[in-house]
Amino acid sequence: MSFEAGKYVYETHLHTKLGSACGKNTGKEMAIAHKEAGYAGIIVTDHFFYGNTAVDRSLPWQDWVHAYCTGYRDAKEISKEIDLDVFFGWESGYHGPEFLIYGLDEEWLMKHPEIRDATVEEQYKLVHESGGVVFQAHPYREEDYIPEVKLYPEWVDGVEVFNGSNKLTDGRDLYNERAAEYALKYDFPTTCGSDIHCDEPIMSGMAFDRRLTDIHDFINMVMSRKCEMIKKNKFLPYVTE
Repeated sequence: MSFEAGKYVYETHLHTKLGSACGKNTGKEMAIAHKEAGYAGIIVTDHFFYGNTAVDRSLPWQDWVHAYCTGYRDAKEISKEIDLDVFFGWESGYHGPEFLIYGLDEEWLMKHPEIRDATVEEQYKLVHESGGVVFQAHPYREEDYIPEVKLYPEWVDGVEVFNGSNKLTDGRDLYNERAAEYALKYDFPTTCGSDIHCDEPIMSGMAFDRRLTDIHDFINMVMSRKCEMIKKNKFLPYVTE
């Protein structure tokens, strides 16, 4: 497996079993698998407190945060050895709707326990105050744990328009198609990710003309639309028509 020469591809939506109860592999295993598949980097986005977290919610907040970030730290620990960029994010859950948060870190979480019980509006304001961004993940996904589709155009910075774990509906990638239409309606910046839970990459993500320096570089490039989307190793236009 490999990507187009000269492109630096990043997985934007990745889970580990250390932070997500639905994850199958450690951060280290996920990092190695993605390096071998040709990725330049990954963003670890384990399920947050009210999502499908693997961490005991009865722990004191700071203990919970430290344990929650284990998957990221596990991947980060091997990153220099294998020359892979590893950035931190998280996927918050609201009993159905989920959001990818980029730009903040473990230290920020330690200092902001109010993020745990924040409403969608409060989450957006808290994240923005500290320089982060909020993208709604798979906004049109239909599953048992998502009782209804809920959209929050006023409280997000962008939309995940391709999610590799979305199931096909009537032979079509309907959930992703609807997400792309939604992004166009509001002229949102968009992301593409695998929503990967195991060490078998499905070759989706965001492609850049150069290597990224950190998560804020990622944010700046996505918000300014200086990137491309990759759907299962096929390049897509950044704004789907």
